[in-house]
This record gives sequence, structure tokens and C-alpha cells, in this order.
Amino acid sequence: MPIPTPHISAKKEEIAKTVLMPGDPLRAKFIAETFLENPVLVNNVRGVQGHTGTWKGVPVTVMASGMGIPAIGIYSWELFNFYDVDNIIRIGSAGALRDDLQLMDIVAGQGACTDSNYAHQFELNGTFAPIADYTLLSTAVEIAKEHGVDMKVGNILSGDNFYSPAGCDGNDKWRDMGVMAVEMEAAGLYMNAARAGKRALCICTISDHIYRDEALSSEERQLSFTQMMEIALDTAAKMAK
Repeated sequence: MPIPTPHISAKKEEIAKTVLMPGDPLRAKFIAETFLENPVLVNNVRGVQGHTGTWKGVPVTVMASGMGIPAIGIYSWELFNFYDVDNIIRIGSAGALRDDLQLMDIVAGQGACTDSNYAHQFELNGTFAPIADYTLLSTAVEIAKEHGVDMKVGNILSGDNFYSPAGCDGNDKWRDMGVMAVEMEAAGLYMNAARAGKRALCICTISDHIYRDEALSSEERQLSFTQMMEIALDTAAKMAK
């Protein structure tokens, strides 16, 4: 496919080898303006902002993915396969399922369960297990320790539905299987990375609790996940060495 693609207007050299992907375009803008040196807007197709700058001397792109597996499926596919991106780190929010998780805790998806049919396109004779790249994951865990963060690592759920009729969300059953938290993108990202032979990781900050009346506001989600952002940026910098 020629570059620019239907969804990314950047030139190939304007996208770094590591891309951080929040879901929210305004969060991508916030990260670029707060952390990156000399950030440049390289994509704004459909308002999905992508900015490239440097962090500790290393080129990094921060680009929104939109919401859900179909959206991150499009952007990560184009980045991996047409822009030669090596690493994508999703940085998002998640709803906690486990009792021991608190608001603002940071979790990393070692695996990403899903109720999506996204894997059907790969015509596999069985059930694919979407997992994070071990090098990215282990690097992020070490970086988190350096930041004094006990990042929880385990299974997360990438759900297709944000809203479900009462009694139909299945959260109890996923929780019974030890799933830590639910979000909406990681499984699709992990599948695209596997197919492209690239690396992917999902790091999320707990924004609400499924079983307790606890939640951050939309503004807090947009602006307060700085610890997660710094862990992801330092992981990107270390991957470049």
C-alpha cells in the first residue's frame, strides 16, 4: 500500500520505530506537549492525532488508536506493515475486576483474552492466545520498578462491548478465571503484532472498578496518567539501545 495510507497522512520517516498509542487523541496531544522534545503533528486524519518528537534523545511517536479492536486494528496494521514500526505500546485505561486493584494502579497485559471475533480473519484451526512481547513486557516491568511502581502483570480482557444488558456482560466468569481488568484494544493489537512479526504491549491505568462505585472523571483520565506515560516512554527509550 502506498504511503500516506487511507488513515495516516505522515511520511514514512515521520513515524518513529516505537509508537505509544493512547485511545484518546487529546491524550496523545497531552503526552506530546508534556513530555516530548520538539513534537511535530504528523497525522490528524479524522482527528486521530499523531505526534513525533524525542524522549531522552530517542525518537518516539505518540498516536491515538481510537476506541475498540476495529480501530486499533486499522492503525496498528498500517504502522506495523506500511510504516515499519517495530514496537507499539498501548497506554490506556481499564476497569478493575480483581478486588486488590485500586484506582490509579498500573497493570500490564501479559495476555489479552477477548470476546471479539477479530482472529477469524487469520483462518486459524483453533483458538489463538494473544500475548504481549516478552522483551517489551520485561523491560516495562523493570522500568516500573525504577519508578517505584509495583506494576501488576497478568491476563486482561479486551471486550467488544462497553455497554451490555443487565446480567449479560460475563464479568463474573472472566473474574473467576483470574482476569485482572477489562479494556477494549489489546487483543487486536497483540494479534496484529504477531502476524507482522513485531512487538506489542498494553499498559493500563485503572480508571474505575467494575464491582465498586469508584471511577475517575474523563478529565482525570485524560490528564492524570503521567506515571504510566513515563514508564512507557522510558521503555521506548530503552528499546532503542
